[in-house]
Amino acid sequence: MSSIIDLCRLLRQQETPAEKVLWQHLRNRKLNGAKFLRQFPICVQSSIKGNVYYIPDFYCAEHKLVIEADGAIHLLKKDYDRNRDEVMLALGLTVLRFKNEEILNNTAFVLNEIAKYL
Repeated sequence: MSSIIDLCRLLRQQETPAEKVLWQHLRNRKLNGAKFLRQFPICVQSSIKGNVYYIPDFYCAEHKLVIEADGAIHLLKKDYDRNRDEVMLALGLTVLRFKNEEILNNTAFVLNEIAKYL
C-alpha cells in the first residue's frame, strides 16, 4: 500500500478545475500573505483505529484554516464530511466549504470569504 504522502501527491496531480482555480489565488502567499498547502495530511490519533489521516483540499496552519472545494461526490458523503468537520473543529481548525460551481463562477466572492476569515 502506498504511503499517505503518495496519496497526497496523487490527489494534487488529479486536482479538479475548481481546485486549480482556487490554488492559483492561494499559492505563494497571494491572499493576505497566508501560506496555504494543497492536499496536506492532518493526522488524528484514534484509540480505536490508531492514526487516522484527513486530507483537506487546502490548509493554512498559521490561521488554523481548512478550505474544502466540494464537488458532486460530496452529495454522497454528507455524513463523512460532517464527522470530518467535527474532528477538525475539535482540533481547533475552522473549515470553510465552497461548492465547485461557486469557486468557478464567483471566485471573487470565495476569495473575499476566505480573506474575511484571515
